[in-house]
Amino acid sequence: MPSIQDQSWIRLLKENSPEIRDRVIQWRKENAVTRIDRPSRLQRARRLGYKAKQGIVVIRMRVGTGGMRKKRPVAGRRPKHLGVTRIKADDNMKTVAERRVIQRYPNMRLLGSYFVYKDGMHYWFEVILADPVHPRIAQDKELRQRISPIPA
Repeated sequence: MPSIQDQSWIRLLKENSPEIRDRVIQWRKENAVTRIDRPSRLQRARRLGYKAKQGIVVIRMRVGTGGMRKKRPVAGRRPKHLGVTRIKADDNMKTVAERRVIQRYPNMRLLGSYFVYKDGMHYWFEVILADPVHPRIAQDKELRQRISPIPA
């Protein structure tokens, strides 16, 4: 059962409320990988391990929609046998977002990610990362169990 905060977020998404649309207008102008101060969906972030402490980072990741493209062969074939259309990636958008964020922040460990918004061009996810060598994270028993330190 979703919490009250999650239910209100879902309701705003379904209604396509002006509050979210105004936020998304700003998000489109930002970079694809944007570090933010606090999560948009606080309850969801807390369930994934977010705590408002040093060493934990929240990243909003924008991923473009659309399938994969493949070059069209030059030699003659009937269109059905060209092998250009209906090519799908094995990974979903959430996995792509997580992978791109981890590539950008190699010293951090992934705690989790969640969906924020989707329009005709992009998906937005918020990814929660923790720094395993940060003293505040190393002291936290709960977080220490969830993430392993960086191998030396």
